[in-house]
Amino acid sequence: DLVEMECHRWMSKGVNIKYEVRGNRKGYKAGALKEGLKHDYVKDCQYIAMFDADFQPESDFLLRTIPFLVHNPEIALVQTRWKFVNSDECLLTRFQEMSLDYHFKYEQEAGSSVYSFFGFNGTAGVWRISAIDDAGGWKDRTTVEDMDLAVRAMLRGWKFVYIGDIKVKSELPSTFKAYRFQQHRWSCGPANLFKKMMVEILESKKVSLWSKIHLCYDFFFVGKVAAHTVTFIYYCFAIPVSVLLPEIQIPLWGVVYVPTVITLLKALGTPSSFHLVILWVLFENVMSLHRIKAAVSGLLDAGGRVNEWVVTEKLGDANKTKPNINGSDSIKVIDVKLTEPDVKLTEPLVPKLVKKRTRFWERYHCSELFVGTCIILCGCYDVFYAKKGYYIFLFLQGIAFLVAGFGYVGTLPPSTP
Repeated sequence: DLVEMECHRWMSKGVNIKYEVRGNRKGYKAGALKEGLKHDYVKDCQYIAMFDADFQPESDFLLRTIPFLVHNPEIALVQTRWKFVNSDECLLTRFQEMSLDYHFKYEQEAGSSVYSFFGFNGTAGVWRISAIDDAGGWKDRTTVEDMDLAVRAMLRGWKFVYIGDIKVKSELPSTFKAYRFQQHRWSCGPANLFKKMMVEILESKKVSLWSKIHLCYDFFFVGKVAAHTVTFIYYCFAIPVSVLLPEIQIPLWGVVYVPTVITLLKALGTPSSFHLVILWVLFENVMSLHRIKAAVSGLLDAGGRVNEWVVTEKLGDANKTKPNINGSDSIKVIDVKLTEPDVKLTEPLVPKLVKKRTRFWERYHCSELFVGTCIILCGCYDVFYAKKGYYIFLFLQGIAFLVAGFGYVGTLPPSTP
Protein backbone atom coordinates (compact mmCIF):
# COMPACT_ATOMS: atom_id res chain seq x y z
CA ASP A 1 0.00 0.00 0.00
CA LEU A 2 0.95 3.68 0.01
CA VAL A 3 2.56 3.57 3.46
CA GLU A 4 4.74 0.61 2.56
CA MET A 5 5.83 2.23 -0.69
CA GLU A 6 6.72 5.44 1.13
CA CYS A 7 8.74 3.52 3.72
CA HIS A 8 10.70 1.66 1.04
CA ARG A 9 11.41 4.97 -0.68
CA TRP A 10 13.00 6.37 2.47
CA MET A 11 14.82 3.09 3.17
CA SER A 12 16.51 3.41 -0.22
CA LYS A 13 17.83 6.80 0.91
CA GLY A 14 19.41 5.30 4.01
CA VAL A 15 16.80 6.45 6.52
CA ASN A 16 16.25 4.15 9.53
CA ILE A 17 12.56 3.44 9.04
CA LYS A 18 10.48 0.34 9.75
CA TYR A 19 7.17 -0.84 8.36
CA GLU A 20 5.20 -3.07 10.71
CA VAL A 21 1.78 -4.74 10.33
CA ARG A 22 -0.17 -6.75 12.91
CA GLY A 23 -1.82 -9.98 11.90
CA ASN A 24 -4.84 -9.39 14.16
CA ARG A 25 -6.92 -6.62 15.72
CA LYS A 26 -6.79 -7.77 19.33
CA GLY A 27 -7.10 -4.78 21.64
CA TYR A 28 -7.81 -2.43 18.73
CA LYS A 29 -5.65 0.71 18.81
CA ALA A 30 -4.33 0.02 22.32
CA GLY A 31 -3.32 -3.45 21.19
CA ALA A 32 -1.51 -2.08 18.15
CA LEU A 33 0.41 0.44 20.25
CA LYS A 34 1.29 -2.18 22.84
CA GLU A 35 2.49 -4.53 20.12
CA GLY A 36 4.56 -1.79 18.53
CA LEU A 37 6.50 -1.13 21.73
CA LYS A 38 7.59 -4.79 21.89
CA HIS A 39 9.94 -4.54 18.91
CA ASP A 40 13.65 -4.69 19.68
CA TYR A 41 14.51 -1.41 17.98
CA VAL A 42 12.10 0.47 20.27
CA LYS A 43 14.37 -0.32 23.23
CA ASP A 44 16.86 2.20 21.84
CA CYS A 45 14.21 4.95 21.75
CA GLN A 46 13.22 7.32 24.53
CA TYR A 47 10.13 8.94 23.00
CA ILE A 48 7.19 7.99 20.81
CA ALA A 49 5.29 10.40 18.56
CA MET A 50 1.74 9.35 17.74
CA PHE A 51 -0.45 10.34 14.79
CA ASP A 52 -3.70 8.94 13.45
CA ALA A 53 -3.81 8.07 9.77
CA ASP A 54 -5.31 11.40 8.62
CA PHE A 55 -2.90 13.64 10.59
CA GLN A 56 -0.19 15.58 8.76
CA PRO A 57 2.56 16.93 11.06
CA GLU A 58 5.00 19.54 9.84
CA SER A 59 8.62 18.52 9.25
CA ASP A 60 9.81 20.42 12.35
CA PHE A 61 7.30 18.77 14.70
CA LEU A 62 9.91 16.79 16.66
CA LEU A 63 12.29 19.74 16.84
CA ARG A 64 9.55 21.80 18.53
CA THR A 65 8.22 19.15 20.91
CA ILE A 66 11.09 16.92 22.03
CA PRO A 67 13.01 19.71 23.87
CA PHE A 68 10.20 19.91 26.46
CA LEU A 69 10.80 16.26 27.31
CA VAL A 70 14.60 16.47 27.15
CA HIS A 71 14.94 19.44 29.48
CA ASN A 72 12.28 18.40 32.04
CA PRO A 73 12.40 14.75 33.12
CA GLU A 74 9.09 15.13 35.00
CA ILE A 75 7.13 15.62 31.77
CA ALA A 76 5.57 12.49 30.28
CA LEU A 77 3.50 13.98 27.46
CA VAL A 78 3.62 16.90 25.06
CA GLN A 79 0.20 17.41 23.47
CA THR A 80 -0.22 19.69 20.43
CA ARG A 81 -3.29 21.24 18.85
CA TRP A 82 -5.35 19.93 15.96
CA LYS A 83 -5.93 22.02 12.84
CA PHE A 84 -8.75 21.00 10.53
CA VAL A 85 -8.35 20.97 6.75
CA ASN A 86 -12.06 20.41 5.99
CA SER A 87 -13.75 22.61 8.60
CA ASP A 88 -15.57 24.58 5.87
CA GLU A 89 -16.96 21.48 4.16
CA CYS A 90 -20.42 21.65 5.76
CA LEU A 91 -22.26 22.84 8.86
CA LEU A 92 -21.42 19.61 10.69
CA THR A 93 -17.69 20.21 10.34
CA ARG A 94 -18.11 23.87 11.33
CA PHE A 95 -19.90 22.79 14.53
CA GLN A 96 -17.16 20.28 15.30
CA GLU A 97 -14.51 22.92 14.80
CA MET A 98 -16.26 25.21 17.29
CA SER A 99 -16.48 22.47 19.91
CA LEU A 100 -12.90 21.25 19.46
CA ASP A 101 -11.44 24.76 19.34
CA TYR A 102 -13.05 25.42 22.72
CA HIS A 103 -11.69 22.13 24.01
CA PHE A 104 -8.12 22.89 22.97
CA LYS A 105 -8.02 26.64 23.57
CA TYR A 106 -9.67 26.63 26.99
CA GLU A 107 -9.81 23.15 28.49
CA GLN A 108 -6.40 21.80 27.42
CA GLU A 109 -4.55 25.11 27.63
CA ALA A 110 -6.08 25.99 31.00
CA GLY A 111 -5.16 22.62 32.46
CA SER A 112 -1.59 22.90 31.21
CA SER A 113 -1.09 26.51 32.36
CA VAL A 114 -2.05 25.75 35.98
CA TYR A 115 -0.14 22.43 36.04
CA SER A 116 -3.40 20.51 36.37
CA PHE A 117 -4.47 17.28 34.69
CA PHE A 118 -5.72 17.29 31.11
CA GLY A 119 -6.39 14.29 28.93
CA PHE A 120 -4.28 12.98 26.09
CA ASN A 121 -6.13 13.36 22.78
CA GLY A 122 -4.81 10.09 21.36
CA THR A 123 -2.85 11.68 18.52
CA ALA A 124 -0.57 14.61 17.67
CA GLY A 125 1.41 14.10 20.87
CA VAL A 126 4.79 12.82 22.06
CA TRP A 127 5.14 10.43 25.00
CA ARG A 128 8.16 9.52 27.09
CA ILE A 129 8.40 5.74 26.78
CA SER A 130 9.62 5.32 30.36
CA ALA A 131 6.44 7.11 31.55
CA ILE A 132 4.28 4.71 29.54
CA ASP A 133 6.06 1.75 31.12
CA ASP A 134 5.84 3.29 34.60
CA ALA A 135 2.08 3.78 34.20
CA GLY A 136 1.56 0.15 33.22
CA GLY A 137 1.58 0.45 29.44
CA TRP A 138 -1.33 0.52 27.04
CA LYS A 139 -4.53 -1.21 28.16
CA ASP A 140 -7.54 -2.18 26.06
CA ARG A 141 -10.13 -2.27 28.87
CA THR A 142 -12.00 0.73 27.39
CA THR A 143 -12.29 2.46 24.01
CA VAL A 144 -10.40 5.50 25.34
CA GLU A 145 -6.94 3.98 25.76
CA ASP A 146 -5.40 7.47 25.46
CA MET A 147 -7.32 8.82 28.46
CA ASP A 148 -6.71 5.62 30.39
CA LEU A 149 -2.93 5.94 30.01
CA ALA A 150 -2.99 9.66 30.82
CA VAL A 151 -4.91 9.11 34.08
CA ARG A 152 -2.60 6.30 35.19
CA ALA A 153 0.49 8.39 34.37
CA MET A 154 -0.91 11.32 36.31
CA LEU A 155 -1.53 9.08 39.32
CA ARG A 156 2.14 8.09 39.15
CA GLY A 157 3.17 11.74 39.46
CA TRP A 158 3.98 12.55 35.81
CA LYS A 159 3.29 15.99 34.31
CA PHE A 160 1.81 16.98 30.93
CA VAL A 161 2.39 20.01 28.70
CA TYR A 162 0.05 21.38 26.04
CA ILE A 163 1.59 23.47 23.22
CA GLY A 164 -1.16 25.32 21.35
CA ASP A 165 1.26 27.01 18.94
CA ILE A 166 2.10 23.68 17.31
CA LYS A 167 -0.79 22.68 15.06
CA VAL A 168 -1.15 19.41 13.19
CA LYS A 169 -3.44 19.15 10.18
CA SER A 170 -6.23 16.60 10.39
CA GLU A 171 -9.67 15.82 9.02
CA LEU A 172 -13.08 16.00 10.69
CA PRO A 173 -15.78 13.37 10.03
CA SER A 174 -18.25 14.96 7.65
CA THR A 175 -21.03 12.36 7.69
CA PHE A 176 -23.52 12.25 10.55
CA LYS A 177 -23.20 8.48 10.90
CA ALA A 178 -19.43 8.67 11.39
CA TYR A 179 -19.80 11.57 13.81
CA ARG A 180 -22.35 9.67 15.91
CA PHE A 181 -20.00 6.67 16.17
CA GLN A 182 -17.17 8.96 17.22
CA GLN A 183 -19.25 10.77 19.82
CA HIS A 184 -20.52 7.47 21.22
CA ARG A 185 -16.93 6.35 21.78
CA TRP A 186 -15.92 9.72 23.23
CA SER A 187 -18.87 9.70 25.66
CA CYS A 188 -19.19 6.03 26.55
CA GLY A 189 -15.46 5.39 26.94
CA PRO A 190 -14.72 8.09 29.57
CA ALA A 191 -17.80 7.16 31.62
CA ASN A 192 -16.78 3.49 31.57
CA LEU A 193 -13.20 4.40 32.48
CA PHE A 194 -14.45 6.55 35.38
CA LYS A 195 -16.36 3.57 36.74
CA LYS A 196 -13.29 1.33 36.50
CA MET A 197 -10.76 3.80 37.89
CA MET A 198 -12.65 5.73 40.58
CA VAL A 199 -11.38 3.57 43.45
CA GLU A 200 -7.86 3.57 42.04
CA ILE A 201 -7.90 7.37 41.81
CA LEU A 202 -9.14 7.83 45.37
CA GLU A 203 -6.57 5.36 46.77
CA SER A 204 -3.60 6.91 44.97
CA LYS A 205 -0.89 8.18 47.33
CA LYS A 206 1.22 10.16 44.84
CA VAL A 207 -1.28 12.93 44.11
CA SER A 208 -2.89 15.48 46.39
CA LEU A 209 -6.48 15.40 47.59
CA TRP A 210 -7.21 18.44 45.44
CA SER A 211 -5.92 16.64 42.34
CA LYS A 212 -8.15 13.66 43.12
CA ILE A 213 -11.18 15.93 43.52
CA HIS A 214 -10.38 17.72 40.28
CA LEU A 215 -9.95 14.46 38.39
CA CYS A 216 -13.07 12.74 39.76
CA TYR A 217 -15.43 15.70 39.94
CA ASP A 218 -14.35 18.26 37.35
CA PHE A 219 -12.80 16.10 34.66
CA PHE A 220 -14.89 12.93 34.81
CA PHE A 221 -18.20 13.61 36.54
CA VAL A 222 -18.89 17.16 35.33
CA GLY A 223 -17.06 17.09 32.01
CA LYS A 224 -17.93 13.58 30.83
CA VAL A 225 -21.26 12.77 32.48
CA ALA A 226 -23.10 15.70 34.08
CA ALA A 227 -22.59 18.15 31.21
CA HIS A 228 -24.51 15.99 28.73
CA THR A 229 -27.16 15.11 31.29
CA VAL A 230 -27.83 18.68 32.40
CA THR A 231 -27.90 19.95 28.81
CA PHE A 232 -30.51 17.43 27.71
CA ILE A 233 -32.67 17.58 30.84
CA TYR A 234 -32.72 21.36 30.92
CA TYR A 235 -33.15 22.31 27.26
CA CYS A 236 -34.99 19.27 25.95
CA PHE A 237 -37.08 18.24 28.95
CA ALA A 238 -37.48 20.90 31.66
CA ILE A 239 -38.35 23.81 29.36
CA PRO A 240 -40.87 21.84 27.25
CA VAL A 241 -42.50 20.34 30.36
CA SER A 242 -42.72 23.77 32.00
CA VAL A 243 -45.05 24.77 29.16
CA LEU A 244 -47.41 21.92 29.93
CA LEU A 245 -47.33 22.36 33.72
CA PRO A 246 -48.12 25.89 34.97
CA GLU A 247 -46.69 24.97 38.39
CA ILE A 248 -43.17 24.82 36.91
CA GLN A 249 -41.73 28.29 36.56
CA ILE A 250 -38.22 28.80 35.17
CA PRO A 251 -36.82 32.30 35.89
CA LEU A 252 -35.71 34.43 32.97
CA TRP A 253 -32.05 34.33 34.03
CA GLY A 254 -32.20 30.54 33.89
CA VAL A 255 -33.81 30.47 30.46
CA VAL A 256 -31.90 33.27 28.75
CA TYR A 257 -29.17 35.11 30.61
CA VAL A 258 -26.94 32.35 32.03
CA PRO A 259 -27.15 30.02 28.98
CA THR A 260 -26.46 32.96 26.67
CA VAL A 261 -23.34 34.04 28.57
CA ILE A 262 -21.97 30.47 28.71
CA THR A 263 -22.64 29.93 25.01
CA LEU A 264 -21.00 33.19 23.93
CA LEU A 265 -17.90 32.47 25.98
CA LYS A 266 -17.57 29.01 24.46
CA ALA A 267 -18.06 30.38 20.94
CA LEU A 268 -15.17 32.85 21.31
CA GLY A 269 -12.75 30.03 20.55
CA THR A 270 -13.78 30.15 16.87
CA PRO A 271 -14.49 33.80 15.91
CA SER A 272 -14.95 32.96 12.23
CA SER A 273 -18.03 30.84 13.08
CA PHE A 274 -19.52 33.16 15.68
CA HIS A 275 -22.54 33.85 13.46
CA LEU A 276 -23.46 30.15 13.67
CA VAL A 277 -23.67 30.14 17.45
CA ILE A 278 -27.47 29.64 17.60
CA LEU A 279 -27.41 26.72 15.19
CA TRP A 280 -24.44 25.28 17.06
CA VAL A 281 -26.32 25.37 20.38
CA LEU A 282 -29.35 23.67 18.84
CA PHE A 283 -27.14 20.95 17.36
CA GLU A 284 -25.27 20.42 20.64
CA ASN A 285 -28.62 19.98 22.39
CA VAL A 286 -29.53 17.32 19.84
CA MET A 287 -26.23 15.51 20.35
CA SER A 288 -26.70 15.62 24.13
CA LEU A 289 -29.39 12.95 23.70
CA HIS A 290 -26.91 10.65 21.99
CA ARG A 291 -24.11 11.45 24.44
CA ILE A 292 -26.20 10.87 27.54
CA LYS A 293 -27.26 7.45 26.26
CA ALA A 294 -23.61 6.59 25.59
CA ALA A 295 -22.47 7.87 29.00
CA VAL A 296 -25.16 5.91 30.83
CA SER A 297 -24.29 2.72 28.95
CA GLY A 298 -20.64 3.28 29.90
CA LEU A 299 -21.43 3.82 33.57
CA LEU A 300 -23.67 0.77 33.72
CA ASP A 301 -21.44 -1.32 31.47
CA ALA A 302 -24.60 -2.15 29.56
CA GLY A 303 -25.14 -2.86 25.91
CA GLY A 304 -22.95 -4.50 23.32
CA ARG A 305 -21.30 -1.27 22.17
CA VAL A 306 -19.55 -0.32 25.43
CA ASN A 307 -16.21 -1.78 24.34
CA GLU A 308 -16.88 -1.73 20.63
CA TRP A 309 -14.31 0.16 18.59
CA VAL A 310 -15.56 1.43 15.24
CA VAL A 311 -12.94 3.53 13.48
CA THR A 312 -14.32 6.93 12.44
CA GLU A 313 -14.83 6.89 8.68
CA LYS A 314 -13.58 9.96 6.85
CA LEU A 315 -13.84 10.92 3.21
CA GLY A 316 -10.15 11.60 2.61
CA ASP A 317 -10.18 15.40 2.47
CA ALA A 318 -6.96 15.52 4.47
CA ASN A 319 -5.19 14.18 1.40
CA LYS A 320 -6.18 17.24 -0.61
CA THR A 321 -3.55 19.32 1.20
CA LYS A 322 0.11 18.67 0.63
CA PRO A 323 2.10 18.18 3.82
CA ASN A 324 5.39 19.97 4.33
CA ILE A 325 8.04 17.37 3.54
CA ASN A 326 11.10 19.60 3.63
CA GLY A 327 13.90 18.11 5.71
CA SER A 328 13.91 14.82 7.55
CA ASP A 329 10.71 12.82 7.59
CA SER A 330 11.33 11.32 11.03
CA ILE A 331 7.66 11.76 11.88
CA LYS A 332 6.67 9.07 9.44
CA VAL A 333 9.18 6.69 11.01
CA ILE A 334 7.47 6.78 14.40
CA ASP A 335 3.99 6.76 12.90
CA VAL A 336 4.36 3.60 10.86
CA LYS A 337 6.17 1.68 13.59
CA LEU A 338 3.49 2.08 16.18
CA THR A 339 0.21 2.17 14.30
CA GLU A 340 -1.48 0.01 11.70
CA PRO A 341 -1.58 0.84 7.97
CA ASP A 342 -3.63 3.80 6.81
CA VAL A 343 -5.87 1.60 4.73
CA LYS A 344 -6.99 -0.51 7.70
CA LEU A 345 -7.33 2.41 10.08
CA THR A 346 -9.83 4.10 7.80
CA GLU A 347 -12.00 1.01 7.58
CA PRO A 348 -14.64 0.20 10.20
CA LEU A 349 -14.00 -2.87 12.29
CA VAL A 350 -17.54 -4.07 11.61
CA PRO A 351 -17.47 -5.54 8.07
CA LYS A 352 -19.69 -3.81 5.54
CA LEU A 353 -22.60 -6.01 4.58
CA VAL A 354 -23.97 -6.56 1.14
CA LYS A 355 -26.36 -3.78 0.17
CA LYS A 356 -29.92 -4.61 1.12
CA ARG A 357 -33.25 -2.89 1.60
CA THR A 358 -32.97 -0.42 4.47
CA ARG A 359 -35.70 -0.57 7.09
CA PHE A 360 -37.28 2.63 8.41
CA TRP A 361 -35.74 2.36 11.88
CA GLU A 362 -32.30 1.76 10.33
CA ARG A 363 -32.46 4.64 7.89
CA TYR A 364 -33.75 7.24 10.36
CA HIS A 365 -32.90 8.02 13.97
CA CYS A 366 -36.15 7.34 15.76
CA SER A 367 -35.11 8.73 19.16
CA GLU A 368 -34.33 12.14 17.63
CA LEU A 369 -37.59 12.07 15.66
CA PHE A 370 -39.59 11.26 18.78
CA VAL A 371 -38.00 13.97 20.92
CA GLY A 372 -38.30 16.54 18.12
CA THR A 373 -41.99 15.79 17.64
CA CYS A 374 -42.68 16.11 21.38
CA ILE A 375 -40.86 19.45 21.59
CA ILE A 376 -42.77 20.87 18.62
CA LEU A 377 -46.06 19.77 20.18
CA CYS A 378 -45.05 21.59 23.37
CA GLY A 379 -44.35 24.66 21.26
CA CYS A 380 -47.81 24.48 19.73
CA TYR A 381 -49.33 24.16 23.21
CA ASP A 382 -47.41 27.26 24.29
CA VAL A 383 -48.74 29.25 21.33
CA PHE A 384 -52.41 28.38 21.90
CA TYR A 385 -52.70 27.82 25.66
CA ALA A 386 -49.68 28.40 27.94
CA LYS A 387 -48.61 31.77 26.45
CA LYS A 388 -45.19 31.60 28.17
CA GLY A 389 -43.29 32.71 25.09
CA TYR A 390 -41.02 29.67 24.85
CA TYR A 391 -42.47 28.57 21.52
CA ILE A 392 -39.75 30.21 19.40
CA PHE A 393 -37.03 28.19 21.11
CA LEU A 394 -39.18 25.05 21.15
CA PHE A 395 -39.93 25.22 17.44
CA LEU A 396 -36.28 25.79 16.56
CA GLN A 397 -35.08 22.99 18.84
CA GLY A 398 -37.76 20.61 17.62
CA ILE A 399 -36.85 21.27 13.99
CA ALA A 400 -33.17 20.65 14.83
CA PHE A 401 -34.07 17.25 16.26
CA LEU A 402 -36.15 16.38 13.18
CA VAL A 403 -33.38 17.44 10.79
CA ALA A 404 -30.93 15.19 12.61
CA GLY A 405 -33.50 12.41 12.88
CA PHE A 406 -34.06 12.34 9.14
CA GLY A 407 -30.30 12.39 8.54
CA TYR A 408 -30.05 15.81 6.87
CA VAL A 409 -26.84 16.68 8.72
CA GLY A 410 -23.37 16.66 7.20
CA THR A 411 -22.42 15.37 3.79
CA LEU A 412 -23.72 12.20 2.18
CA PRO A 413 -21.16 9.36 2.00
CA PRO A 414 -20.03 8.38 -1.49
CA SER A 415 -22.30 5.78 -3.03
CA THR A 416 -20.92 2.29 -3.38
CA PRO A 417 -21.45 0.23 -6.52
